[in-house]
Amino acid sequence: MLSRGDRFIQSLNDERSVLLEGEKLTDLAGHPAFKGTLETITHLFNMLDDPNERENVGFKLPGRESYAHSSFLVPYTQEDLQKRSRAFHYWSKETHGMMSRLSDYARSMITGWYAARKQLGVLDPHFESKITAYYTEARDHDLFLTTAIVDPQIDRSSGLEDVRVADRFLHIVRETSDGMIVRGAKMIATGAPYAHDFIISSFLKFKPEQAKHAHVLIVPANSQGLHIVCRESFADLRKTDHILSARYDEMDSVLFFDDVFIPWERVLLHGNSENVLALRANETANSLAFHQNIVRYVAKLEFVTGVAFAVAEAIGVNEYLHVQEKLGELLTQIDTMKALVIASEVQAKPDEAGVLVPNLSYIHTARNIGTRFYPRAIEILQQIGGGGFVQVPSRFEDFFGVISNHMQHYFEGKTVSAEKKVQLFKLAWDLIGSPLGSRHELYERFYAGDPVRAFASQYSEADHASFTEPIWRLLWETSK
Repeated sequence: MLSRGDRFIQSLNDERSVLLEGEKLTDLAGHPAFKGTLETITHLFNMLDDPNERENVGFKLPGRESYAHSSFLVPYTQEDLQKRSRAFHYWSKETHGMMSRLSDYARSMITGWYAARKQLGVLDPHFESKITAYYTEARDHDLFLTTAIVDPQIDRSSGLEDVRVADRFLHIVRETSDGMIVRGAKMIATGAPYAHDFIISSFLKFKPEQAKHAHVLIVPANSQGLHIVCRESFADLRKTDHILSARYDEMDSVLFFDDVFIPWERVLLHGNSENVLALRANETANSLAFHQNIVRYVAKLEFVTGVAFAVAEAIGVNEYLHVQEKLGELLTQIDTMKALVIASEVQAKPDEAGVLVPNLSYIHTARNIGTRFYPRAIEILQQIGGGGFVQVPSRFEDFFGVISNHMQHYFEGKTVSAEKKVQLFKLAWDLIGSPLGSRHELYERFYAGDPVRAFASQYSEADHASFTEPIWRLLWETSK
């Protein structure tokens, strides 16, 4: 019997249109751009088959012997919520937080909509049956899901009144008795080439006359007319020289919809901007999905901190006060994020259906400050290693070449051998200077949306009176 990981790899041979460097790919698993990444995902999927691992990442389906990933677990108790958190943490630690779109985020969004299906049924009479059927399918078949909710950057100074913009934003071309035809583009679909389905929606607030742009869809990756256009690959299979790039390059893609047919059972909502916004704003789904974000983020900060500690100790700068101050700052980042994760879980409250929902206020805070924490963590790592990061040999194999004695002599560190020091600095370079590293810094700045709007939203949605009333009371008492 094939393992889950092997079944996942086989399922990608479904005639999907994936384009990289001008070519349509036919063998994703064997292509250098995807080989290492898919090996990593295969390993993670196989954990659900391993009796020693599956309890860490999955839950047993009621009345059955099979397991599903815990991102599909609807939490009604603290034990359920902790099981979800443990699964996110386990996969994140396995990948050092470097793979943020392992499907557990998008799966959690579907799980949240399913959990809130009764309340969300007011948006559309067919919503409950559609989301129930899809949730069950995705859970039972280990579907890899990702999102594409950003519209193409055509002219941000213009709106949909500009035909050039409107024609290229994803929109409904026509409806039939079996479904509807859509045309346009969506970005940024991380993990798109090896996803099974895309959750498609938009951040925008559409006007009533722009109803053809308002929809929430679940689109199969092999849909006819759908083209998955990849960015340049940052993968490098030389594992000793590019330790992270060889394993964890999550491909980002733009999706071109060339008159793609979407059956009605995959159209969750359409034609009503207010309903689409209400679904996107659903607290149950957002809490469950965003909770995954911040659990993963802790693992990533811990990894960067570990690299920074190791670099400082390897070259003997960890004894300097200003370096200790920077390393201490990294520890405060970790503790802050951990505290927000814990607070969101401890202060979780049941929604109308009794689903235990992590506290969104703490999650929003964690996501917002994360846009500043990660770039600062990378800056600290750069400051600690300095010019040493660009003073390593081009290949680790050079240690075994004609001047290996010089390599051993001149690359040695204070506490580690020359080989280990060079390996460490190559690892650090993958974080701070490689194309993969640069992509990650950009990702952490913007994956949660516009950080300016995110901070402003926290202010707009806050209970202002709880802060200002004590001030006015004090002033009133003082003036008596």
